[in-house]
Amino acid sequence: MCGEHRTHSTDTAALPERSRSSGPRSPAEARQAVRHALEGRFRGRGGPGDDDVVGDALLVASELTTNAILHGGGVTDFEVTLVDRELRLSVSDRSDQLPLTARRVDERGRLRVGGHGWPIICRLARDIVVSTLHNGGKRITAVVPLSPA
Repeated sequence: MCGEHRTHSTDTAALPERSRSSGPRSPAEARQAVRHALEGRFRGRGGPGDDDVVGDALLVASELTTNAILHGGGVTDFEVTLVDRELRLSVSDRSDQLPLTARRVDERGRLRVGGHGWPIICRLARDIVVSTLHNGGKRITAVVPLSPA
C-alpha cells in the first residue's frame, strides 16, 4: 500500500462543488466526469494548470475506476470535488479488501503484466484515504493537486 494513506470507517460527507454519481461504467466515463468538472470550474478563468497536471488527474481517475471494476466488484459511488487548486476523487466499490502493490516480477523473474495502477495512484496523488463503508465495501479518496509542483 502507499506509505501515505490512512484507513478508517466512514459515511459519505458533504463536500463543496461536488459532482456525484452512482459510478462510471468505464474508465473513459470517469475521465469524462473529471474533464466536465474542470471545464465547469475554470470556464472563463484560465485553465487548471498545465497539461501534465490535468493528465495526472485523468490518469488517477482512470486507475481508481479500473481497480474498482477489476478488483472491487464494480463502482458503487463516484465523486469529483474541486476545492481551490485541488481535485478530490472518491471511488467506492463492493470489496472490503485493501489495495495491494503487486510484485513487479513473477516467480520466474519476468515482468508482470498489470498491477501498476495502485503505484501510479500513489505516485500522482496525495492524501490518499481508504475508508471502509458501513454497508460493506470501501471508498478510496485521493487528492490530485491542479497546480504544477
